[in-house]
Amino acid sequence: MSIRTANVDGVATLEIARPEKKNALTAQMYADMAAALRAAQADAAVRAVLVAGQPGIFTSGNDLEDFMKYPPGAEDAPVFAFMEAVLALEKPLVAAVTGAAIGIGCTLLLHCDLVVVSDEARLALPFVNLGLVPEFGSSLLLAQRLGHARAAEKLLLGDAFTGAEAVELGLANAVMPPSEVLPHARRLAARFTQLPPAAVRATKALMRAPLLPALRQALQEEREVFVQRLRSPEAMEAFQAFFEKRRPDFSKF
Repeated sequence: MSIRTANVDGVATLEIARPEKKNALTAQMYADMAAALRAAQADAAVRAVLVAGQPGIFTSGNDLEDFMKYPPGAEDAPVFAFMEAVLALEKPLVAAVTGAAIGIGCTLLLHCDLVVVSDEARLALPFVNLGLVPEFGSSLLLAQRLGHARAAEKLLLGDAFTGAEAVELGLANAVMPPSEVLPHARRLAARFTQLPPAAVRATKALMRAPLLPALRQALQEEREVFVQRLRSPEAMEAFQAFFEKRRPDFSKF
C-alpha cells in the first residue's frame, strides 16, 4: 500500500510509501490518509499523529498524471477530504520531513503542530510555476507566518528552500541529519502520551481559533480558483511541458 498506517503506544503513524514515484500523491492516497486521520481522531487511545515519508523524500506533491485523470472538482474530492480531515484533527500532528516536500507536501506543514526537517530537505511551493494558485490555506497562513514580502517570494517565485531556512522562517521546529529526523519526531509525538489529553486538545483549539474562520474562507476561495486554473491554457502548457520534460513556454499568454 502507498499509505501505511500503524497505531503504536498511543501514536498513530501515517507513512507515505511510494518512493518509486517520489511519494507523489494520488487521489486514492488522499482518500486513505483522510480515512486514517478520521480514525485517529475517533480513537481515544491515540494521543498524537505522526506523518512521515521515506528516507530522502517526504512527498513531491501531486501525481500530475493521476491529477489530470481525476481532477478535483467537487468539494468532496479526495484531496479536499484530506484537507478537511487535517482541519478536524484535534490531536497534535507531528511531521518528519526528509528530502523533498513539494506543493501540498509543504503546505501540509503549515497545519502541523511540530515539524522536524532534515538538513538535506528541500521545500517548495511551485503553484504559480504550474499555472495554478496556492492551496490548503497557504495564501493566508504563509503570509501570516512570514509576512507579505517573504511569503510572496515563496509563493510567486516558487523557489526551493532548505530545512535550515524552514526553521529560520518558523515553519519547522528543528533541523538535523536525515537519520535523526524520524526518531526525533517519534520522541516528540510520544511525549503527548504522557500529557493530559484534554488539556492538549483544548490548547491546540485555542491556538487555532482566532484564524479558523479566515482559514476556512481562504480554503474555499483557493479551491474555487484552483479548480478554474486547472483548466487554464497556462496550466495545460505547464503540465504538457512536465510530461515532455521541457521548460514551459508562457511567452504566448
